[in-house]
Amino acid sequence: MAAMFKKIFAALRGRKASANPYASDELNLVYKLLFCDDPSLVALQGEAAAGSLFGDSPDPRVVQAIADDAGEESRVRLLASHWLRSAGHAVSSTEVLGIVVEVPMQEGHDALAAYADGSVRYINHTGRVAVFEGKPEEVAHQARMLVHAAIPAAATAQLRTRGAAPTLGNVRFTFLAADGLHVRDGTFGEFGRDALAGPVLKQAQALLDLIVRQAN
Repeated sequence: MAAMFKKIFAALRGRKASANPYASDELNLVYKLLFCDDPSLVALQGEAAAGSLFGDSPDPRVVQAIADDAGEESRVRLLASHWLRSAGHAVSSTEVLGIVVEVPMQEGHDALAAYADGSVRYINHTGRVAVFEGKPEEVAHQARMLVHAAIPAAATAQLRTRGAAPTLGNVRFTFLAADGLHVRDGTFGEFGRDALAGPVLKQAQALLDLIVRQAN
């Protein structure tokens, strides 16, 4: 059982689900940005690819090139794929470029995001945020290991738009793929016994352990 998440079993089920799991608007924005499914939020942040993705009349060929560019940031590629789908353009790729692991707790909400380029975002249930942009290498390597482990599980997860955050007693994997968000909910016990979800949980725990060590 994942040691860092044991507190979850002390919590009661049934807390009303919300699309905003944090009391702070700032943290809720950081949380929503993890999923790379709302270009307007990124445009407001002034991030690098805003000119290509969020102009008045983006060129679909340019956006497609960004989505297909393995050398581009994973989050930018996901936003490009989202724009293409929203604009009615076919996206045939199902490449998994990231994963968000969520664990609701009585004390707050843990959200760990890892991307194929090795970048990491972590929102601790206390409200502290950790950001890693490909360094240190051990964190980046473990992030890529987590995404790699997520690929088989993503293929069997439900494709759906992002809704309310998971409720107490559950864990959620949201696989960030070119064709959209693939979501799977379950308990630690269910995931731990599952041949596809178990390795994802194990790699997520390893990444979280590294993040905690970096913080200390």
